[in-house]
Amino acid sequence: MRITDLMIKQTMIMDLKATTKEAAIDELIASLAANGRINDPVLFKQMILKREEESSTGIGGGIAMPHAKTKAVNEATVVFAKSAGGVDFESLDGEPAHLFFMIAAPEGAANTHLRTLAALSRLLIDVEFIDQLKNTKTPDDVTALFDAKQEEQEAAKKAEEEKAKQEEKAKAEQPAASGMIVGNPSNMEAFVVAVTACPTGIAHTFMAEDALKKKAKEMGINIRVETNGSEGAKNVLTPDEIRRASGVIVAADKQVEMARFDGKPLLQRPVSDGIRKPEELISKAAAGDAPIYRSQGKAASDAAPAGKPSVGSKIYKDLMNGISHMLPFVVGGGILLAISFLFEQIASVDNPIVKLLQTIGGGDGAFHFLIPILAGFIAMSIGDRPALMPGIVGGFMAASSNAGFLGGLAAGFLAGYVVLGLRKVFAGIPKTLDGLKPILLYPVFGLLVTGAIMYYLFDPFFSWINTGLIEVLNNLGTGNAVLLGLVLGGMMAIDMGGPFNKAAYTFAIGVFTSTGDGAMMAAVMAGGMVPPLAIALATTLFKNKFTEDERKSGITNYVLGLSFITEGAIPFAAADPMRVLTSCILGSAVAGGLTQFWKINIPAPHGGIFVAALANHALLFLLAVAIGAVISALVFGVWKKPLVENQVEVNAKRSLV
Repeated sequence: MRITDLMIKQTMIMDLKATTKEAAIDELIASLAANGRINDPVLFKQMILKREEESSTGIGGGIAMPHAKTKAVNEATVVFAKSAGGVDFESLDGEPAHLFFMIAAPEGAANTHLRTLAALSRLLIDVEFIDQLKNTKTPDDVTALFDAKQEEQEAAKKAEEEKAKQEEKAKAEQPAASGMIVGNPSNMEAFVVAVTACPTGIAHTFMAEDALKKKAKEMGINIRVETNGSEGAKNVLTPDEIRRASGVIVAADKQVEMARFDGKPLLQRPVSDGIRKPEELISKAAAGDAPIYRSQGKAASDAAPAGKPSVGSKIYKDLMNGISHMLPFVVGGGILLAISFLFEQIASVDNPIVKLLQTIGGGDGAFHFLIPILAGFIAMSIGDRPALMPGIVGGFMAASSNAGFLGGLAAGFLAGYVVLGLRKVFAGIPKTLDGLKPILLYPVFGLLVTGAIMYYLFDPFFSWINTGLIEVLNNLGTGNAVLLGLVLGGMMAIDMGGPFNKAAYTFAIGVFTSTGDGAMMAAVMAGGMVPPLAIALATTLFKNKFTEDERKSGITNYVLGLSFITEGAIPFAAADPMRVLTSCILGSAVAGGLTQFWKINIPAPHGGIFVAALANHALLFLLAVAIGAVISALVFGVWKKPLVENQVEVNAKRSLV
């Protein structure tokens, strides 16, 4: 498959008009949409901007490669565009971008186009080729240049493979010469391994690979590069290669397998450094000038990725690690328990099916593990694997002592930071005893310190708080209950899956697991169902205010809303945050408040309409959701301007630019 099979001439923009980054993205997306290459411009732009938040795709040298892999793409496409004046694309080198390659990759397993996109990325490392592209005048010039360059690249690859075969043959005939690097005796023994990876695995992954290989060849240093792209890991490093390497380079903006590098000098940098600073990385790795990586501990400061996360984001990440591992127990156990209550109304408490479901889902089954799993994986996020066991035991102690959900949270953070502290305490022991740390020192002392603090301090304290909280919730008057429902319902729509949404849902789970009361679950479930349903209703009732693609996405939101998947409304919120968020928060708050006014209780933590029958007032729950969705849909639909007016506004803004 040729690169030009993806670079459709009709989509090329030989004179980009945009002068800002977002305007350039909009112009490129408009070309994709106009030629039927994408089916949802709103979603596609959202994914492009999400990728830009992780790191700019303005790679420097006058090139920008915004890219996304999403279901919004019909066919894999690369939009080529040129800008004579240049655009400030927040490039890595601070220079304006003149050449643009917007890569649209569809979801699925079509590996051929991904390999082609990788080949494109590698070509853009060639400075001479870039200069030739800047001088092209027509789409035909562009395709001819790419075809010629790809033929040259394929011929060079064949020649390189043939040369490698000849060298292998020569090595076999003269074993004593194996491993030598001809032409650079000073680096005769140097061998470096590297891993490259970017969040989407489309462009930067392969550009970093090619930059490292090219520079290593110039420096006369052997290198093996593993790529973690969209097709998964390729050219996977072998244990023998890692063992022989002088140093390791991990140029990645996403998680890669790190334990295999234990004990090796390792540089961990953003993938952009693999593109921009290959010589620096290779020189340090070849000389072993890098911190020693320890899989059970923390690498030294030079091995840390660029950009230190804030305290708030670190706590949120650790908390979400615990909750995400706990949720399957909550959902599975909670729904089985809820079904058992339904059977109990039909049969009796002594019914064998009721007993079976309650045993599997309840305190002797899935619910028995909720708080220990929560605490264990919070601890593991902080202190790695050695913190898992102390965290689980601390969580079990919290559950057993009535410290409940809050005690479990405290146990998780406590165990994680206890293990971090132990690493510092045992940092000075002889290296010969390093092997004792993960199998003896961390488990014994981590468990002892965590258990003692839980037993004497945290369990009594959080048990007192938990008992008081339950008492307050049990004695809430109707007015206060409605107010709490309004707040929780509204929080579900503030960021639709973000920290506010998760905070409300976590609170409801805490109440549910501590008391078995599903009143708060009813509020957050109703609040979370409203935004996608409101979007779906608005696109149905106010068709003249939405594009055809938006109306299609609206239909999908009926299913997402009924399933309690709030994230379905995110593309609309990203495109029109003021109108969408305001209207959705209003409707979600009303729905949450109504569930408390009508004293609705849902004994299941997820499922939307599919578990509504388990509510004590199923029809009233559905009515609360419907009222909230209608309110949000009407506010959004009336507030949103007709499509023609929107286009006039867009054109006016462009003319001002």
